[in-house]
Order: sequence, then C-alpha cells, then structure tokens
Amino acid sequence: MVPEFNLQLPLISEDLPGIGGRIRARIDDFVVEEISSIEPSGRGTHLYMNITKEGMTTREVQMQLVELFHLRPQMIGTGGLKDKDARATQVFSLQLEKEKIDTEKAVRSVAGSIDVRVNWAKYHDTKFRAGHLIGNSFKVLISDIKVSRGKALHRVNRITDRIHSIGIPNFYGEQRMGRRGKNAKAGWDILHGEKNVGNRWLSRYLISAYQSHLCNRYLAERVERDIYDRLVPGDIIEDHGTGERILIHEPGDLQQRYLNGEISFTAPMFGPKMIRASREAGILEAEIYAESGLSNKLLKRNRVTGTRRRGRLTPRIEIEAKKRGIQLSFTLHKGGFATTLLREFMKTSHGQR
Repeated sequence: MVPEFNLQLPLISEDLPGIGGRIRARIDDFVVEEISSIEPSGRGTHLYMNITKEGMTTREVQMQLVELFHLRPQMIGTGGLKDKDARATQVFSLQLEKEKIDTEKAVRSVAGSIDVRVNWAKYHDTKFRAGHLIGNSFKVLISDIKVSRGKALHRVNRITDRIHSIGIPNFYGEQRMGRRGKNAKAGWDILHGEKNVGNRWLSRYLISAYQSHLCNRYLAERVERDIYDRLVPGDIIEDHGTGERILIHEPGDLQQRYLNGEISFTAPMFGPKMIRASREAGILEAEIYAESGLSNKLLKRNRVTGTRRRGRLTPRIEIEAKKRGIQLSFTLHKGGFATTLLREFMKTSHGQR
C-alpha cells in the first residue's frame, strides 16, 4: 500500500508575518559558493577545478566534463549538488591517472567547450568528496516585495531574531523532493519494485529523496509536538564544532549548549546501518519508520545503508536593503537548503522555487 505523502512542513516563525516576494527573478539574485575544508597541494593525479555555473545542474556539468576528458562519471568528484537556477560556484575533481594534463591547457579546454567559468585549477592526491565540504555561503535577493521597505525590514528583523534564537529545522528542500514530491514518490516506487530506472545514479538519487521525505516528516513532528527547541531523552546529538555524535540518556546540562547553538539533535536517514535513537527520540523515529512500510530487508536489497543528519541549522543572517528588494547573506552547514530558510521570511510558495 502506498503511504500518505504529507509534504507540509511547519514554520518556526508561523506567528510572524512574512514579506512575500520572489527569488530568482534574475539568475544572479541567487548566488551560492562552496566552503571547503581542503586546500589542493599541487601534487597528485586529481585535477581540482573551481567552476562557476549558471543555468545547469551539477550533474550536467559533470557529464560534460566526462565527455570532454574521456572519463567515467565516477572519476569526477563533487561535494554535492548545486542549484540550477543560480550562480553557483563549486569544485569538481577530475581523476587523470593515465595522462596528467597541464592545468592551463585543461582550463582552456573547459572554457572553450562548456558554458562555465573556471576560477582556478590545481592538482591534489585525493578525489573531492562530500566529506570535504564544510558548507555553502549564500547571497539571495528577495525581489517584488509588495509591502513598504520599512515594514519589510521590520518583519525580516523579527524573523531573523527568531532564527538566531532557536535555528531552523534542517528540512530537505523541493530541489531534493521534486515538485509536489515526485522524486520522493518515485523513490518509494523503486524501493518496492514498482518502478525501474536504468540509470544507477538516478535510481540512488530518487531513493535518497524518499529517505529525505521521511527525515522531513521526523523534523516536522518534532516541531508539531513542541520538542524542536530542546533535546529529549534518547537523542543522538551532534557537536557543531567537532562533528562528534553521542547518544544521550537525559539532556541535563546539555540543554544549555543546545540553546547556545553548540550542539543539535540529529534526524534519521533510515537504513540498516543507521544508529538508532532510544527512549523518547527513538519512539518517534520508530513511528515514522513504521508508517513508511519500509523494512531492513527491503532497504538492504536496494543497497541503502542509512545515516543521520543534523536536525537544525543555526545560520547567522546579514540583512541589506537593495534597490530591487532585500538581500539575505548567510552560511549553511553542508546539506542545508537555502529555501528552508527563505520560506520563513517569504511565507509563500515562491520561496520554494
């Protein structure tokens, strides 16, 4: 039986009016740039290329690099997927074991064949992976705001204060879920053998979209049950500084660290290897899992392992009034979606596109 796909996500600033408007009226209204933990050494067989793209998905750029350099897709490393309708800057690594190419020649080849800008290129000894990503910095202009500038700034400041106080749930955005959840629904079909996708990368992506949907449901329930702004017994917490994860029996003194934005609870990305929460947090996880109709046998058959995801984002937001609207500048932990933050300010479906 197909489960109910509840795609509604609560707001942590529901009681505060938004400003409406729209994003991406122009492609340079939405600017995103990776923040990496790795500095290429200049040695090795992996050519790192820092590329700025517009109007193309990360996957489209990756496949053009595959064709240009006669590589297999798995020989191109990235830190993650970036928005298509944005000015996005990210690193691609090219594994060139058979023939090491001069960096300047490689840059000219890319510039002459792919509609992107190469900012720099340098060799390193390992592939660039998601684990090398710290986060992403954003500059987003909300335009076409119908309320006065003064009223808009007042509303934006109040919402910003709320976010600075308790953060926002680390929801997956529509980019992952697909319009009206079509990616997540396709992932459910694949898991249950009702849909076959010949492309292995796409199949895994769609399955992960369904995992993401269940993660969203968990986070939404924490907000609805009024246990988002605190830790509960059995949570698996993540230290924002070290990334260390620990299962806690009772919040105790850790609650103050949570309020300080030093630690957060983690949310489930279900799979056989996922470490499960216990007690109150574990009961909620089990409810979400039971409603999904999944089983470890089904997940193992589809090679789904599972993991955990930081449960909230704690960005610091800078606000600037512009001629065409209001610009928000902020940095999100890796995996965070800018639309998750923007929807709090806009309170309109346009914030999802």
